[in-house]
Amino acid sequence: MNKKINKLLLLFLGLSLFSTPVLAKVKDDGSYKFTITKEIAHTPVKNQSQTGTCWSFAGMSFFESEMLRMGKPEVDLSEMFQVSLCYREKAKKFVRMEGKMNFGSGGELYDDFYILNKYGLVPESAFHGIKYNEEKHSHGEMDEVLKKIVEGVVENKSRKISPVWDQAFNKTIDTYLGELPETFKYKGKTYSPKSFATDYCGIDPNNYVQITSFTHHNFYETFSLEVPDNWLWSESYNVPLDELQEIVDYSLKNGYSVLWAADVSDKGFATSQKGIAVVPDKTPKNMNEVELAKWDSLSEREKEDSFYKFNKPEKERDITQDIRQLAFDNLETTDDHALHLIGLAEDQNGVSYYKVKNSWGDYNQYKGYFYASKPYLRYKTTAIMVNKAAIPEVIRKKLKL
Repeated sequence: MNKKINKLLLLFLGLSLFSTPVLAKVKDDGSYKFTITKEIAHTPVKNQSQTGTCWSFAGMSFFESEMLRMGKPEVDLSEMFQVSLCYREKAKKFVRMEGKMNFGSGGELYDDFYILNKYGLVPESAFHGIKYNEEKHSHGEMDEVLKKIVEGVVENKSRKISPVWDQAFNKTIDTYLGELPETFKYKGKTYSPKSFATDYCGIDPNNYVQITSFTHHNFYETFSLEVPDNWLWSESYNVPLDELQEIVDYSLKNGYSVLWAADVSDKGFATSQKGIAVVPDKTPKNMNEVELAKWDSLSEREKEDSFYKFNKPEKERDITQDIRQLAFDNLETTDDHALHLIGLAEDQNGVSYYKVKNSWGDYNQYKGYFYASKPYLRYKTTAIMVNKAAIPEVIRKKLKL
């Protein structure tokens, strides 16, 4: 009996060895691999779709994270409530300025706090902002119509502005986005936008500050950043670049997310489709003789294409205050996009990155998130918005906060 069992067992093992598939080794191609080291509680990625309202999507994402940080329930806040009210406010200013200002869908980080303070907040269920036959937001037509109205008011031949022009303007917004709610029910209770902001959300706009870093103004003072979308002329605290990065790092490490305004026209951001935003350093000074000879043989177009073709971690440019300032002065760095920094990560070489929540829906391999390098943040940040408590005490004292 035992001998028979042993023979059967040996036969079984032998067959198992022959039937077990041989697994081929997968070659490591060196492509980016990220490990999350810190992640702030946040809500799902949304899609601004065919609109220029990133500032509102980033802002509502930031507010939602702040609520979670404070132990409040998750809520889906309405971006279009902010957009509708900003357009109304912007139209009044455009007319008072006789058309001598930018009028469009863009905005600044501060806009969300301005509307919160003056009007409040509402949940998405109370104001979704789509009154036309579309599943997603699409503002191309509305933007053109609204611009024509305010331009017509300013340019009218009677040289006198009527007291009812804004009523026509507001009715047009209502037609596209819907009428703003005066009251609404949420989870069995009736709120106004103001009471919802204070009683349910609990976000005090006075607890937040806007910060930037440029040398054409004095450090540790405030100034209005000279970009077209700063229609409210909101002011930012100005700090040295190293301290700007220190504030971002300190905030994230201590559980505070960061609202981030940045330039996304740089080709280093185009790689966000791959899930990264970086500043490569592929200049001749870093090449050996063979690489330099090959580089010199390329056309200017080929050099540019080669510069931004990277699928794995490479050396990045060292971004100084002067390099950053020059890019802003010559309009290489412009005020393009608002995003939400929600974490920290490292690549396979131990190099640090920021995990960024975008508002373009599920558009890349990271489902709408991407990883921005520290050089990219230093180079292309136009401003950040943070909770005052998320600023290191030494810097806070310098800013007299």
